[in-house]
Amino acid sequence: MSDFKDIYNKVVRNKYDFGTGSWAVVNKNIEMRLDKYGEYHPYQKNNDYQYSENEANNLKESCLSTSDLNESDISKRLYSQVPKIKYNKDLGYYSGLYVGHVVEGDYRKNGSSGGFGTWILSQLLKNDEIDFAINVTGSKDNEKLFEYSISDNLKGIKNGAKTKYYPVEFSKVINVLKENPGRYAIVGLPSFIMELRLLATIDPVIKERLKYTIGLVCGHQKSTKFAEFLAWQCGIKPGNLEKINFRKKQDNYPADRYAIEITGKVDGKEQTIIREMKDLLGNDWGQGFFKVRASDFTDDVMNETADVTLGDAWLPEYTKDNKGNNIVIVRNPVIQKIINNGIRNDKLTVDSVDENTIYRSQASHFKHTKYEMAYRLFKKQKNNEWIPKKRIEPSSNIPWIRKKVQDQREKICLEVPEYYQEALSKDDIDYFINKVKPLSKKYKNIYLLKRIISKIKRTLYPSK
Repeated sequence: MSDFKDIYNKVVRNKYDFGTGSWAVVNKNIEMRLDKYGEYHPYQKNNDYQYSENEANNLKESCLSTSDLNESDISKRLYSQVPKIKYNKDLGYYSGLYVGHVVEGDYRKNGSSGGFGTWILSQLLKNDEIDFAINVTGSKDNEKLFEYSISDNLKGIKNGAKTKYYPVEFSKVINVLKENPGRYAIVGLPSFIMELRLLATIDPVIKERLKYTIGLVCGHQKSTKFAEFLAWQCGIKPGNLEKINFRKKQDNYPADRYAIEITGKVDGKEQTIIREMKDLLGNDWGQGFFKVRASDFTDDVMNETADVTLGDAWLPEYTKDNKGNNIVIVRNPVIQKIINNGIRNDKLTVDSVDENTIYRSQASHFKHTKYEMAYRLFKKQKNNEWIPKKRIEPSSNIPWIRKKVQDQREKICLEVPEYYQEALSKDDIDYFINKVKPLSKKYKNIYLLKRIISKIKRTLYPSK
């Protein structure tokens, strides 16, 4: 693995690249660019560049798909010695498990769920634990909607509120971190936080300056085309979308029945349109329209290497509250103290919960991402394809009906982007919809069959 060309081909061409930007931090000959499918990938500025053995090794070790270290190795180094820390094979290390929301200020109102992400960043800044916060905000580049940015004030932190189902990469902000002394905190998805941890193992400056990581739970990463397609369905053609709120809360509806709010030009005039997400094609997260393929090859559901993990409390006892609630997994003692003080001073309303409650909030995510990845790896291995070393071993030992679900999800993931490119060339959204509806229908029929099989089993083998 000392030859970078070998590493590049295995990772990027086989779609095991998460588009984080780690390689562009490690080596100046690499830059991140969006491809025609709206996904970030690393590109060489000079294809004839000769990488030294040390450079190639650093590139290998900073990539989640090729590093000798996995999430368990990193999290053990970080948290195993924390006093009174606990461990769960699905949740990782934790000192506290909670479900709830921020009461203080407008954090919850402006957030996608309970407002914890921006609140924790604000507390770190207020308590002089950090000098700078790195989060995802609206982009100043007309070619993209969102990007990572650095702020040193509360306004900048609040600008990063809300979930963005949109690709970003961190090479520019991490290179700024390396050039500018200070204490930084960052918000990121599991693959992003993990590759930052890997960077910290080979770069002492990053290790010293990146003080806190706030991890998000993410079903999978999306390409830019996801936002573009949602807008197109609302009448805003590709190239005319200016703003999007993926998670607009709706009064009188449960938290999981949210809308999108988009702004863009229709017939040359700017319009803002609100549509319920359930009414739009692509709303089913399980089907995975415009999913970044690498998302199917991580087994880290709960962002195990982050100092605190935040997710949506997709539980019936909490979704009935339309204002939203977070699940919270705390690992870092400083953040645990911030949470404790927030509870004590009535800035937070939370329930202290058990491991099963946190697991239930993302049960489908665990099934697909972690446990059924074994089958996805098995299929690759059976085809004599290179596969990354994961904590889950390749196996075909899942129920037949679940194999059908996985097969159809893969088909959707691979074919949807191609059909969309064809639709763009024809300037015809109906062409795309007509092509993908059969894929969606077959997926739904598999789930219908799954329910029928389950009903038959319950009839034949009633529980005692």
